[in-house]
Amino acid sequence: MNDELSNLDRTMTALAHPTRRAILRRVMRHESRVTDLAAPFAMSLNAVSKHIRVLEEARLVTRRRVWREHFVSFNPEPLNEVAQWIEQARAYWNERFDALDAMLREEVRSGSPDEKTPPNPPAEPRTPAPHDARRRAETHRSPKTKRTRRRG
Repeated sequence: MNDELSNLDRTMTALAHPTRRAILRRVMRHESRVTDLAAPFAMSLNAVSKHIRVLEEARLVTRRRVWREHFVSFNPEPLNEVAQWIEQARAYWNERFDALDAMLREEVRSGSPDEKTPPNPPAEPRTPAPHDARRRAETHRSPKTKRTRRRG
């Protein structure tokens, strides 16, 4: 469970950055060289390589080397794990909201206990004291500065 959570955390962290998402979108279409992936970004090849390393640590991409060229390809498995986690969270919260909805409907149908107590009276608007208005005006007044010309 702990390892599963750390994999999920790494995947979510990798997906959190717009540059990494853009790299991943390009790699999802087809395997690409690192230099080709770096081309549209206004950053160094080293910076793009660090972003790719984060994607590799999250197992979203794999890198293979053919002599001096590094090719990056997409691995969909971590995205499937994220989708499964999201679906579990969605099911949990839908169940909770359905239970809350049923409880509220039952309260309305049977007459809620809150209907017996009178509602709180609306708060009266606060009128600022004269010194408050003067203090507010003083804080918004711009100081007058005297400009002097230096003669040298």
